[in-house]
Amino acid sequence: MTETPAFLGVASSATGRRWIGLSIEQDRLAQTIAQQAELPDILSRTLARRGVQPEEAARFLTPALRDLMPDPSVFRDMDTAAERIYAAAKSRQRIAIFADYDVDGGSSAALLLDWLRQQGQDATLYVPDRIEEGYGPNEPAMAGLAAAHDLIICVDCGTLSHDAIAAAKGTDVIVLDHHTGGETLPPALAVVNPNRQDEEGDFGYLCAAGVVFLTLVAVNRLMRNAGEAAPDLMSMLDLVALATVADVAPLIGLNRALVRQGLKVMGARKRVGLTALSDVGRLTTAPNAYHLGFVLGPRVNAGGRIGKADLGARLLSCTNPDEASAMADQLDILNTERREIEASVRLKAIEQAEERGFDAPLVWAAGEGWHPGVVGIVAARLKEATNRPAVVIGLENGIGKGSGRSVTGIDLGAAVATCTREGLFQKGGGHKMAAGLTLAEDQLDAAMARLSELLGKQGANEIGPKDLQLDGTIQPSAITTELIEQLESAGPFGAGAPAPRFALPAQRIAFAKRAGENHLRLTAQDANGGRIDAIAFGAFDSALGPMIEGHKGQLFHLAGRLEIDEWGGRRKAKLRLEDAALA
Repeated sequence: MTETPAFLGVASSATGRRWIGLSIEQDRLAQTIAQQAELPDILSRTLARRGVQPEEAARFLTPALRDLMPDPSVFRDMDTAAERIYAAAKSRQRIAIFADYDVDGGSSAALLLDWLRQQGQDATLYVPDRIEEGYGPNEPAMAGLAAAHDLIICVDCGTLSHDAIAAAKGTDVIVLDHHTGGETLPPALAVVNPNRQDEEGDFGYLCAAGVVFLTLVAVNRLMRNAGEAAPDLMSMLDLVALATVADVAPLIGLNRALVRQGLKVMGARKRVGLTALSDVGRLTTAPNAYHLGFVLGPRVNAGGRIGKADLGARLLSCTNPDEASAMADQLDILNTERREIEASVRLKAIEQAEERGFDAPLVWAAGEGWHPGVVGIVAARLKEATNRPAVVIGLENGIGKGSGRSVTGIDLGAAVATCTREGLFQKGGGHKMAAGLTLAEDQLDAAMARLSELLGKQGANEIGPKDLQLDGTIQPSAITTELIEQLESAGPFGAGAPAPRFALPAQRIAFAKRAGENHLRLTAQDANGGRIDAIAFGAFDSALGPMIEGHKGQLFHLAGRLEIDEWGGRRKAKLRLEDAALA
């Protein structure tokens, strides 16, 4: 097969990547979109990359929830779950919410707590301790909750928790989850999960908060049919948006509409917990998907990683501004501590994984005393550095607790589930892009070898260095804030929906200076004198920083994302530089 020509002839850039432009078919589609939908060429190229057809362009740029929302009843067990939650709320039964300790679990719990509070009802929140209890329902906790409650709702967990749910004797249990299901379901009253093995999988991309939202849509429908006023679900979409982005769910279909609407809700700053978190994160503009994934999400997660497990969920469901401010400050401190712990583990993990080689189907590392709260983040860093599925495991007292992250096209959750069924893992589960596992230390090498074998069968060892996909070329003199706003209408961007990236050909470096330890600030100038300021984060982690800093007046092809800089109240176009090559 003939290899696609490198875009602008860049076969190996400063970061070692091959630049790839639109295919011939995509280029033709872009021209058709521009003509038929009367859209700018640069936006048409972005839509063509996403596979949007000309007749779909207008609707794609303004996605409506009502057009993308399924009837909740299409999900198995949904009607049973909705009827039981409705009955419990109506008769004011004692309800407990058992939630995972990450952003998705915390947001899912906060959705239910908010929904109940709008009806003047409280519920018990239970979030397991990551170190002492581990992920998901456990028998002592479920038995204890069952003794004092009429209904337990497990969110973002429970699909594989057969024994723990069986321990909740005399109490109904509902599971609202999205993790890959096993061959059998736990003995719950209802398991609503688009990734059950008997589901079609059309909405398998939803995070748990998305599943909870659809469940509440079904309950609200029951309330309206009974002539009752139902809580306002649209005001809760900020929580769904946060969970969707932070859980790295693909921003496609319904998810894309949920996040777009959720960002609008969040911009109104009416949820005191998120407002307090935005303030400690020093957000001075309306939030976007980047802020959810890299500013707010990590702080919510910090409680479950290295602090008090329920802190994130409590903040998201808090209604007292003073309490919210105190919790946000605490999470901010924990997040700083988390970064320090993560940095130490990351260096050791990368060194260990590099010794094994980065060309195997699985990149993995394990270490004594590595904090289980950061192994998932470190696995994500390894995955990004190698473009391979990665697993990082912390060992203590002969037991390893690990977390893995995958790359597009490789189902890590299915491979982990297979190893669990085969007895190589004591516990294991997840979804396509992320998974968790527990194993005996003496099984470590055999388990990783088997997991690597399974991922190899999916083609993980055939993945080459990550190409840089570019939508086209543009010169600084043509870049305006209005143009960038048009591009953003194709968003939000994130997992499954990469942001448009463009090449700025033959640029002269008018200014370049290191910022902090490894970042780079620069100004690029085209042949017509047009200029654009740029920032390259982590530039000195590769050859990119030294190349641009020592430019010697040479011309460079630059590549990256276009953004609007609102620093100091002024709005101007900016380039987030990701790569470069000599022109």
